[in-house]
Amino acid sequence: MINTIYIETSIISYLTSRPSRDLIGAARQQLTQAWWNNRPNYEPYVSEVVWKECAAGDPYAAKRRMEAIESLEILRVSPDAVEIAKALVSHGIIPNKAAEDALHITIATVHKMDFLLTWNCKHIANPEIQRNIASFLKEQGLFLPFICTPDELIGDYDER
Repeated sequence: MINTIYIETSIISYLTSRPSRDLIGAARQQLTQAWWNNRPNYEPYVSEVVWKECAAGDPYAAKRRMEAIESLEILRVSPDAVEIAKALVSHGIIPNKAAEDALHITIATVHKMDFLLTWNCKHIANPEIQRNIASFLKEQGLFLPFICTPDELIGDYDER
């Protein structure tokens, strides 16, 4: 079974950045690379927001990020996604300073993705925040995609 998966910008950043000397950063880079290179059960998508974030910043790094996502389908930012993201912020579920994180979540929700893959554990892959988002979305008749990090999806590829 192929699952749809929204790839948030932090994944692309860890995938394409120079090797980190930080232990956690290096581990995240290796886990991201391992998942990226062997993702047989996932159909990856990015959004216009991811595209813009990947294109920003240092030109060399931006080029690498853009090359990584060039073959992925791009999800449009719908008015519904924008309105739901604004509501998540206005209800205090997502902090105002993380409004783009709310948009990543709502784009994945509106497009009915099965998964949202991220290394943003502060505002996206945060169980407390996810619980509140899921509750809010349920009231709207929507469902939150399963939010996870690459290490949660790697599993044992030898058994597949």
